[in-house]
Amino acid sequence: MGQVRQTVLGIAGREVVITNPDKVIFPEAGHTKLDLVKYYAAVAEAALRGIAARPLVLKRYVNGAEREPFFQKRAPEQRPEWVETVELRFPSGRTAREIVVRDAAQLLWIVNLGCIDLNPHPVRADDLEHPDELRVDLDPGPGTSWDDVRRVALIVRDVLDEHRLRGWPKTSGSRGMHIYVRIPRRWSFDQVRRATLALAREVERRAPGQATSKWWKEERHGVFLDYNQNAKDRTVASAWSVRPTPDARVSTPLEWDEVAGCDPAAFTLVTAPARLAERGDASAAIDATPGSLDSLLELSAAQEAAGLGDAPWPPHYTKQRGEPPRVAPSRRASANAKTKGSGRRQSTQPLITVAKAEHKEDALAGLERWKARHPEAAARLQVDDVLVDSMRGRSSTWTRIRINLRHVPESERSAEEPPDPDYDPWRGSEPGRPGERAPKTRSSS
Repeated sequence: MGQVRQTVLGIAGREVVITNPDKVIFPEAGHTKLDLVKYYAAVAEAALRGIAARPLVLKRYVNGAEREPFFQKRAPEQRPEWVETVELRFPSGRTAREIVVRDAAQLLWIVNLGCIDLNPHPVRADDLEHPDELRVDLDPGPGTSWDDVRRVALIVRDVLDEHRLRGWPKTSGSRGMHIYVRIPRRWSFDQVRRATLALAREVERRAPGQATSKWWKEERHGVFLDYNQNAKDRTVASAWSVRPTPDARVSTPLEWDEVAGCDPAAFTLVTAPARLAERGDASAAIDATPGSLDSLLELSAAQEAAGLGDAPWPPHYTKQRGEPPRVAPSRRASANAKTKGSGRRQSTQPLITVAKAEHKEDALAGLERWKARHPEAAARLQVDDVLVDSMRGRSSTWTRIRINLRHVPESERSAEEPPDPDYDPWRGSEPGRPGERAPKTRSSS
């Protein structure tokens, strides 16, 4: 058996071993692991601004950017003594020691593990219960344009300004945009989430045709402001993270005057270091501008007084006091109809699941088979009627595809069939284990 090739890089006063440096991580663009490592070495100072002293979830693409990653919360047992960890407690009650990165050597060490993007928690290792970031995740739905995302981002900026908060925008590196707000470590996760929900509802009120705060995908339109990214144990790709897109795009900080005309495809593993060298980091002063959440929490109280209570939480969280029913509206309507004795599906949003697969391409192939079996119904579908959900299982993602038959006359709807394929990410898991069967939909932004 041949010896595994490796190279050693000196950085931050340490030597970091890079294994399989010639392994191709981005097949379409041709970038190798060593290309990725050198990118992070070039932008290390800026990248560390978003992750330093924070616990990190390791999102490992061991088979390259085109394959599904697996999520590793627990730090590898075999690690250098100079790699720091901290113990986190999750909503499920379980604990895990996660990696904490403070310098460029530690950063390159996790990149060598197969981490393409960096996914920090919004807290520092010395205070795990009080976030110092509010994160606005603009997640475009099917058929939503980049122009829509930019317009909604500018509305978010205006609302933040009115509440005396400074927003720091960046491309997500995919289809959306993120806006971060630094805050003092005074508020709990629940309070930060409540403030973000109030913000999302206010943006939706100002742009009802373009923005939505609705959690259930069947109710969404335009750009979803994902308030639940501020719930405990949620992470978002940080600034200067490379994303697993074919062209290796980078989540790039922007000046506000760049938002209206920027093209996210312009920021890649190849071009981002030159931008940073020429223009500097647009979010370099983010730590110098923390702002109070008091005004947004007052807005939240006003919304609640007007009848807007809590909104749904992610499915793996325990039921919260004041939370509405954790059932999709279409299922709730169907259940109510059956309770009344009709026995017929009365939902205005008739959803069916057509595919559940370990790999996205297999789920998409299942969708095409469904369309071939039901060509008349398929011809009536609009772009927003096909819901492709990237779900988080026990340690890796999987794909679910649902179809909304709202544009198909009821007389032409066939009975729901077993999903094809019908992947079960929890098959073989310990029955009855708390939280074991609670999938989490990942943001597509």
